[in-house]
Amino acid sequence: MTMPALFRGRLSIPVIGSPLFIISNPDLVIAQCRAGIVGSFPSLNARPLPQFEEWLQRLTAELTENDAPYAVNLIVHKSSDRLMDDLALCVKYKVPLIITSLGAREDVNAAIHSYGGLVFHDVITNAHAKKAIEKGADGLIPVAAGAGGHAGTLSPFALVQDIREWFDGPIALSGAIATGAAVLAAEAMGADFGYIGSAFIATAEARADERYKQMIVDSRASDIVYSNLFTGVHGNYLAPSIVNAGLDPANLPTSDPSKMDFGSGGNTGAKAWKDIWGCGQGIGAVKAVLPAAQLVARLKREYDAAKAKLCAA
Repeated sequence: MTMPALFRGRLSIPVIGSPLFIISNPDLVIAQCRAGIVGSFPSLNARPLPQFEEWLQRLTAELTENDAPYAVNLIVHKSSDRLMDDLALCVKYKVPLIITSLGAREDVNAAIHSYGGLVFHDVITNAHAKKAIEKGADGLIPVAAGAGGHAGTLSPFALVQDIREWFDGPIALSGAIATGAAVLAAEAMGADFGYIGSAFIATAEARADERYKQMIVDSRASDIVYSNLFTGVHGNYLAPSIVNAGLDPANLPTSDPSKMDFGSGGNTGAKAWKDIWGCGQGIGAVKAVLPAAQLVARLKREYDAAKAKLCAA
């Protein structure tokens, strides 16, 4: 495994902050990148389209080569009517890293490669991983069991093992990673990066409801519910937010996946992400709402301590 040149000498710890729908914004991304991890956001967080260009202009102006690179998440799915407009802006501003989700397209990858950008694609199975690489992705984000939001069901050990049998490119592992020791464990099993999302929801810069942030602080792995009711795609959500919406987390119906709708809430009256809050199983490590830089500093301390412990053993 070889770390792509884009990241060499620019990371304080091998972590990519995952793009958080509605929540990620330039303040959070800049704080992450200046602290030494990759910061990212979904293009659809910037609405309307002109705001997306404003965000890219700000990131281009404020981040330097001394900071970690940033990434933009593009939803490559037929439901995204903004994809080509967003892609054109990513090419215009030469976004260093693109994270693609819910589909893999050769034309999207080729556009990013035209200026030397990289594309990492998130996957939940080995078959999806092979398809993404066949279509030109440079790296993979295996979304394993326990990841926040839309997530798979496979153990990270099994999923990374299967992918590493045929792929020697960059891998960012997603799934209940919220400590520096967990980042080191991800490296030990064959990944190059830890991919962390839920812990960054509970940061000062995150554009999340303060009740959402506090719910993460107050919750643990046992408070996470896996359901496809709210979007048509299975994902992990905070049980207290489901209760607050008047639903029983232990008795949720299933949704028709052919009627995928990322905001409808499965006709429950509660909207996914706005009312029903996504979260991963690693949140027991989150004890307080902190500035993003302090969270990264905590991850680095834990990572270095875990590494030292292994070396001393």
